Amino acid sequence: MTQDAATATAAAAVADPVGPAPDGPEGAPRGLGVSVPADGLRAKTEGTFPYASDLWAEGLLWAAVLRSPHAHARILSVDTTAAARMPGVRAVVTHADVPGATTHGRRFADRPVFAHEVVRHHGEPIAAVAADHPDTARLAAAAITVEYELLDAVTDPEQSFGAPPLHPDGNLIRHIPLAFGDPEATGEVVVEGLYRIGRQDPAPIGAEAGLAVPRPDGGVEIYTASTDPHTDRDLAAACFGLEPERVKVVVTGVPGATGDREDAGFQLPLGLLALRTGCPVKLAATREESFLGHAHRHPTLLRYRHHADAEGRLVKVEAQILMDAGPYADSSSESLAAAVAFACGPYVVPHAFVEGWAVRTNNPPSGHVRGEGALQVCAAYEGQMDKLAARLGLDGAELRLRNVLATGDLLPTGQTVTCPAPVAELLRAVRDFELPGLPKDSPEEDWLLPGGPEGAGEPSAVRRGVGYGVGMVHMLGAEGTDEVSTATVKVHDGTATVICAAVDTGQGFATLARQVVQEVLGIDEVFVAPVDTDQPPAGPAGHGRHTWVSAGAVERAAKMVRTQLLQPMAHKLGMSTELLRIEDGRVTSYDGAFSTTVAEAVAGKELWATAQCRPHPTEPLDAAGQGDAFVGLAFCAIRAVVDVDVELGAVRVVELAVAQDVGRVLNPAQLAARIEAGVTQGVGAALTENLRTGGGLVRHPDLTGYVLPTALDAPDIRIVKLVEERDVVAPFGAKAASAVPVVTAPAAVASAVRAATGRPVNRLPIRPSAAVAVPVPLPPPVATPQG
Repeated sequence: MTQDAATATAAAAVADPVGPAPDGPEGAPRGLGVSVPADGLRAKTEGTFPYASDLWAEGLLWAAVLRSPHAHARILSVDTTAAARMPGVRAVVTHADVPGATTHGRRFADRPVFAHEVVRHHGEPIAAVAADHPDTARLAAAAITVEYELLDAVTDPEQSFGAPPLHPDGNLIRHIPLAFGDPEATGEVVVEGLYRIGRQDPAPIGAEAGLAVPRPDGGVEIYTASTDPHTDRDLAAACFGLEPERVKVVVTGVPGATGDREDAGFQLPLGLLALRTGCPVKLAATREESFLGHAHRHPTLLRYRHHADAEGRLVKVEAQILMDAGPYADSSSESLAAAVAFACGPYVVPHAFVEGWAVRTNNPPSGHVRGEGALQVCAAYEGQMDKLAARLGLDGAELRLRNVLATGDLLPTGQTVTCPAPVAELLRAVRDFELPGLPKDSPEEDWLLPGGPEGAGEPSAVRRGVGYGVGMVHMLGAEGTDEVSTATVKVHDGTATVICAAVDTGQGFATLARQVVQEVLGIDEVFVAPVDTDQPPAGPAGHGRHTWVSAGAVERAAKMVRTQLLQPMAHKLGMSTELLRIEDGRVTSYDGAFSTTVAEAVAGKELWATAQCRPHPTEPLDAAGQGDAFVGLAFCAIRAVVDVDVELGAVRVVELAVAQDVGRVLNPAQLAARIEAGVTQGVGAALTENLRTGGGLVRHPDLTGYVLPTALDAPDIRIVKLVEERDVVAPFGAKAASAVPVVTAPAAVASAVRAATGRPVNRLPIRPSAAVAVPVPLPPPVATPQG
């Protein structure tokens, strides 16, 4: 089989261009503000959606990767002889076989393609094998002999400062000392706290998979579920020793992402093996490999001291933030910047002094996971607000309302909040929402109690708690990141096609792009082309980028096509194009004298336009942590209601009431789904999700030991208010929707558990021991199951 034929076979597994909502009835509403069904929904629910693990090409080989069983060790030798001699093995590659750059990284090139002198974390790749059967590949990888000299693993980030260098670049990745206001300022009331946040895994439902196909020109095509294909192409080309034009990344079968979907170190061995063998090579990671390879949320240690006056108004916040980056930099610099900048939360703080560090350890790698940096500090500063409220005898919501941020206020970075910041409105909405009823002491509703109907606890030990969380995130990249996206809109004989390299990771970009074109051009038949690196770059998914810059580029291109369409008609009528409008599938003049259908207007025409969207620039934080580092901000308030068995420490989240600052609702059903999913991910961070390690070794790299919340664990989520105050600098006025409920929900759940138990709850996820009430007579309960 020729390589061209193999490429065509692989391409056939790529999802077809997205067409007009097959799930919706004929004549269903179109355009912005309408609940258009998500693209690909039917295929995913019916099990026909082609994921990356479904890829196939005739004559393909199977790959397997040998990974380190140690967290920190010196490699004395690697012997691949036995593996290479096994029948069916076609190639074995190690560090010595990398023809180009031997290190890579999306932000800093500090991670080796294959470890060759030192392994720095459990599961680090050492070699890869291609064979004619997946079992042969795995057996061959296991046959590679590696001689190690075990080294002491640095697993405590506090010890990293004094430990020998774990990396040639040193152990400190970034230090940010933020100084804002008067360091001598003090308050009448001072509370302190120490908080620890665990290691949450993005836990994609589909593990990493891909197919690499060599090209006749000596290049390679990689078919995989990338979320940032152009960056992946560039770093792959550098490692392969090729020009970027000879490496093509085709995005296929993205099952959803809440962070960096792909471990680039997974794609590189795949491409190297295809180039070495001259055959298509497929690699499908096991769940264990997925856990060991990709980045996780940064475990973080936070020390806080809050000063307030006698009325509860904040005077000064002092904080120290220590983030565990694992052995490589990845996105740690950006995560730390977000943590330091948002360390005081969406509150007015006249004086703030925050020091943040991101350091290397031999723990699993950390990186971009939804709400990075912001989630960790939200849990801590909201814990401090609960302490202040208790010290002052104030209701938690009332204390927060006395301090909330508003448009025109200053962040501790010195940046003025210019976007809508309706924090008080959000908090009042959840505070005033009706509380849920109490579970009855009846067999039919016993399952509502913590532990379920077979739980060992007594209903009389159950206490109900109500708590609050208020969170914030930044949108788009920060600190001078050049945010730009390019899109092309083509119209041919009544059908529109959108070409944009923005990957839909579940945030709904493909659906939104279709809605935008329908809104601007009035064309129902809109297709969104599959993504590959032959298209201009659109940047990575995350931080609401594609809703802002990519959909903004689609809108601009569609408006340019609209002008091309209307100009001939306007010229005939002797008027400007502004006096013609497209509405309800018709082109109509301002006076109603002229009217025709859009279908008639575009029939037989070929129109196209390409446009870019680039928001206003930002700047890096300076030596004092000051600077206009963020393009925009989004806010959320959540009230959590929990039932806690104070004898067993079992927690059941009864309800989460959510109010969110969304700018503009572009697709009501899709927005609600994104908020509910974000809240549920936050509940996982609060109660169950923690990738535990011992000596740097992952103890349970599987979905049995790593506990994800299921449908049975998801609480009632009430979206009580969506504030549509449009951000004038954002296309459509919309804000990022997914990250801020993830950030806020863990803080709200912890606040509610504090209210139920009287315990400080300073660690996430919340351990059962932290939810057991203090061994003194309990105060009268706020509510009991018998109530």
